[in-house]
Amino acid sequence: MRFQLIPREQGFYELFDQAATNLSDAANLLLKLFTDYRDPESAHAEIQQREHEGDEITHQVMRALNTTFVTPFDREDIHRLASNIDDILDLIEAVADLLVLHRIEKPLPEMRLLADVLHRATEEVRKAMPGLRRFAGLDHYSVEINRLENEGERVYRKTVAKLFSGDYKAMDVLKWKDLVDQLEAAIDGCEDVADTMESIVLKHA
Repeated sequence: MRFQLIPREQGFYELFDQAATNLSDAANLLLKLFTDYRDPESAHAEIQQREHEGDEITHQVMRALNTTFVTPFDREDIHRLASNIDDILDLIEAVADLLVLHRIEKPLPEMRLLADVLHRATEEVRKAMPGLRRFAGLDHYSVEINRLENEGERVYRKTVAKLFSGDYKAMDVLKWKDLVDQLEAAIDGCEDVADTMESIVLKHA
């Protein structure tokens, strides 16, 4: 089968907008679960659906890369940005999955704080994404995502210190540490997205 080469494809922007919105929706579902912790199995199923939708968007991006002659920005940056967003979605789904697998009856309050930071960071990613079309206007979002990453890091360190205070059973510490590690990594992933977007803008300034 011969691929048709598309002279220039603007559809990448729409795909990244969809990916960022889907990411924010998944983070919001996770925050809702930690806020009202009643049915982790159903919440995981909803989040898993968002993860599947994110995979399909990523596949569309990769397919477009194979059939587009001139891309709106560097191919490696398109690949990196799509992968960054996909990685965060995988981490969000992993948190929801671990809540079920570890049979967590009542998560730590700090987990909700981390989920809140994560949701706010993904919202900044969603709001920043249209700026790629202009290769401008992303500074505010990058600064805010960096601030949120620092906030998440502080919550994470306090949570880990609390876990190793000696007040918890060893098995519970292992389970909860697994969860907070995934949450912290997802927040870090938002900064990776911001850094990639900033790099794209600088190349086209």
